[in-house]
Amino acid sequence: MTAISLMFATITQAQTANLTERDIFTPTIATHGMVATGEEIAAQIGVEILQKGGNAVDAAVTIGFVKAVTYPQAGNLGGGGFMLIYSAKTKKVIAIDYREKAPAKATRDMFLDEQKNVDAKLSRFSYLSAGVPGTVAGMAMALEKYGTLSLAEALAPAIALAEKGFIITLAFSNSIKKNAKRLKKHPTTAAIFFKLDGSFYEAGDRLVQSDLANTLKAIAKKGIKAFYQGEIAQLIVKDMQAHGGLITKTDLANYQPGLRKPIQGTYRGYDIYSMSPPSSGGVHIVQILNILENYDIGLLGHNTAATIHLMAEAMKRAYADRSKYLGDTDFVSVPLTGLTSKAYAATLSQQINSQKASLSQDILPGKPTHYESNETTHYSVVDKEGNAVSNTYTINFGFGTGIVVKGAGFLLNNEMDDFSAKPGVPNAYGLIGGTANAIEPHKRMLSSMSPTIVLKDGKPFLVTGSPGGSRIITTTLQVIMNVIDHKLNIQEAVNAVRIHHQWLPDEIRVEEGLSLDTINLLTEMGHKVVVKKTMGAAASILIDQNTLYGANDPRRQGMALGNN
Repeated sequence: MTAISLMFATITQAQTANLTERDIFTPTIATHGMVATGEEIAAQIGVEILQKGGNAVDAAVTIGFVKAVTYPQAGNLGGGGFMLIYSAKTKKVIAIDYREKAPAKATRDMFLDEQKNVDAKLSRFSYLSAGVPGTVAGMAMALEKYGTLSLAEALAPAIALAEKGFIITLAFSNSIKKNAKRLKKHPTTAAIFFKLDGSFYEAGDRLVQSDLANTLKAIAKKGIKAFYQGEIAQLIVKDMQAHGGLITKTDLANYQPGLRKPIQGTYRGYDIYSMSPPSSGGVHIVQILNILENYDIGLLGHNTAATIHLMAEAMKRAYADRSKYLGDTDFVSVPLTGLTSKAYAATLSQQINSQKASLSQDILPGKPTHYESNETTHYSVVDKEGNAVSNTYTINFGFGTGIVVKGAGFLLNNEMDDFSAKPGVPNAYGLIGGTANAIEPHKRMLSSMSPTIVLKDGKPFLVTGSPGGSRIITTTLQVIMNVIDHKLNIQEAVNAVRIHHQWLPDEIRVEEGLSLDTINLLTEMGHKVVVKKTMGAAASILIDQNTLYGANDPRRQGMALGNN
């Protein structure tokens, strides 16, 4: 299984640009496995794993490590995320939480200046911005418990790509150029992502990452101890000590991913499984679907003013609840049962006027009962046995902090900004948080990542998720609705124009392509509608009678590739 072909490492932009109309609107079809991911080299290698007899988890973990090399804007060793796995053997959905944690020395007010205002540069672009990374431990846990490959076998393609290099695409080159000012601030980062003379890597150039190759080799040889207790840990800690960071040897040695019970709901006869806290994604996808189940969305039509109005009203109420109740359930009590109950959704739907918009200033977090103890990447994998993986991981912003660990070759995350640095003050995505998501030592910061698996008659039907910060929840929601309510094929469901409302600011954000007539009708209903850039990249797979239909999102370069 280690002899993975690297033919896809020589891909050029021209090879991916020659798409026909059929390619854009028709899903990829296969019978023995499918990979949908926003990076072509990773897609090819993931399918090769399936072809060689690996299962969906083997492919997913291998893809995760490959993207750390070929898609460092979001693929990572220095970040974290969430993985949902459907096991064909046990008929159960498992959730792995490998979200980053706050260092032991983190304090509630660590990002406040002398005037008690949030210092955004400190929370987003400094060594203090980094949480303790979880990706390496999370991938290793998934592989050990549910895969068939060794960790060394899963790392082999990533090692080869880092050591021998790969041909970068136009999208990769443009991403570096877009972030050049921030990346050039740090010599360790500039040394990797710019040529020796400081010029840009252009499409068609080969990028070699020797330090990253050595890091991956160390993990392959010595296991995760190399990262959390050995030579890589020493490099991280040395860099932290030199630049005022908080992560210590003890923080790294004590990091553990966790198995969580996924959030479960139903929608029009389908079973919805999504990520539980410290992600808010699953809770609010189920909550919004519960509210909308009280309306005949299919009859109202796809992206009509009537449908978008109801969606926006449901989204407002869910995001208002998010601001008060959601946090790491290891630290705070979250009313999961109440927030995801049909009864609570019914009370919220009674607040909605089908003809008039509610003002966000008039919407407060509700009162559920039953308490109980913009750069991310998502991919979906299904194998021939029916196992399925939905994985979303991130370093938060594109290229995270922009800081590469000296000698280790990977970027640090800036996930500490996902905490509520000060109650009521929005984070980088405009999300309001409260004390439930305040900074505490060892706590996991709240996320919107929403890896999701939908079952029909007890078997996987839809595997989906997306990057996109606060828009992850609503992007994933709309893929589900587009398939179930509007009967779109999976590629059409992914392509369709998206909308988003997150309570504050009080506006419906829409992508270009929504008709002016619809926007006018929404405005007449009292909504503020703003057209902004595209949202999300929902790499998705639909399974129907043993046929797999894969869809990559045209909003970002990527690929759905099948195993026939």
